Amino acid sequence: MSQPRVFQAHAHASPFCTRSHQISALFLVTATFFLTRLFDQSFPPSTCYLDHGRPSPYLSLHVAKTDGAGHLLWPERGYGSHLSLKIYVYDENEIDGLKHLLYGRDGSISTNACLKGQWASQVKIHRLLLESRFRTRKKKEADLFFVPAYVKCVRMMGGLNDKEINQTYVKVLSQMPYFRRSGGRDHIFVFPSGAGAHLFRSWATYINRSIILTPEGDRTDKRDVSAFNTWKDIIIPGNIDDGMTKAGPTIFQPWPLSKRRYLANYLGRAQKKVGRLKLIELAKEYPDKLECPELQFSGSNKLGRLEYFQHLGNAKFCLAPRGESSWTLRFYEAFFVECVPVILSDQVELPFQNVIDYTQISIKWPATSIGPELLDYLASIPDEVIEQIIARGRQVRCLWVYAPDSEPCSTMRGLMWELQRKVRQFHQSAETFWLHNGTVVNRDFVEFANWKHPMPLP
Repeated sequence: MSQPRVFQAHAHASPFCTRSHQISALFLVTATFFLTRLFDQSFPPSTCYLDHGRPSPYLSLHVAKTDGAGHLLWPERGYGSHLSLKIYVYDENEIDGLKHLLYGRDGSISTNACLKGQWASQVKIHRLLLESRFRTRKKKEADLFFVPAYVKCVRMMGGLNDKEINQTYVKVLSQMPYFRRSGGRDHIFVFPSGAGAHLFRSWATYINRSIILTPEGDRTDKRDVSAFNTWKDIIIPGNIDDGMTKAGPTIFQPWPLSKRRYLANYLGRAQKKVGRLKLIELAKEYPDKLECPELQFSGSNKLGRLEYFQHLGNAKFCLAPRGESSWTLRFYEAFFVECVPVILSDQVELPFQNVIDYTQISIKWPATSIGPELLDYLASIPDEVIEQIIARGRQVRCLWVYAPDSEPCSTMRGLMWELQRKVRQFHQSAETFWLHNGTVVNRDFVEFANWKHPMPLP
């Protein structure tokens, strides 16, 4: 029996790989190699580029390159090749009750009053988003929704009590159809203090699916559960005094290591916290190596802004122990007075962990080993190495600055990249349903465009 025609044709065909084919393939491989090398050299890595495979003393951000405008680019894996997201910022006048979360029940809390200390990050993020090129005024095209509130400041200044904060949040959320549509998954909230989202007592019921921006990654010391979820929430840097982060001369210029009096210091209150109490006792035993003054917030012994940073910058190492919560502002301040931050908080969470190798710019020491061995270890580190660590920290501290996202490096630019990673193309919740033609409806088959408030919340 004769073979099928197709096999007969193949049997008499020329060999697939001739001598000329082999030469052409070799030429193609060689050309590809040289073109790839030339392309790589035409895009030099950013000064903030971190090669994790190279144990180099030069730290940087883990970014592939900068764009044509010199802007930092996050790694493409998981983030995309460029920033492309749209954020809707709720207006204070469009939702009944939102003004109370911003200015208190009688509107007496001023925004400027809330621009002090750690509270300020709520205000700064809100203001910067209002001016952001990623802001959209159309809810239909928004990827994410930002809910502005200054509740930490408002609460501390007597504008609302805990019960009122809780009731007002629930009232505000019940007027947001897009919040109900997604179950809150595409809504952003800022809680700038150590208490985190616990300022909203019913957070676990209403915003447990939402994106929470907070400097705090742990509150299990006082709560049965932490409000921070590492997979959906984002750690933000502490708010540093603008006088230390502004462009141009700052209120304190770092001193050379040779001019610094102490090996290490801790500037803060004891607050009956074990780690802090250990440091205070250690300073009494080694007063020439460790400075631990008890900070006063009033009276003649209160340190002024300049005095505080002068004390902080008078040591080679700045110790950052756990306080009421695991995070501490001194960690971020250390980069601007140019001492090496030493983390003494085991549960601490740090910002932008996908792009910064913190082993290159800081030290983390077990909080259970605070004692003479800590001082001995720090004293063993040569000044040359300390200078290298400080220099690497100098390259990334721009990420602790609340400046516009148009800046090549800022907290807001880093935040945009992290938020882009949270964007979902599809939105649904337990109270969201859809039909064969793509129409989104609620449990009563009312189309999304016609949902009325107040609405039962997910």
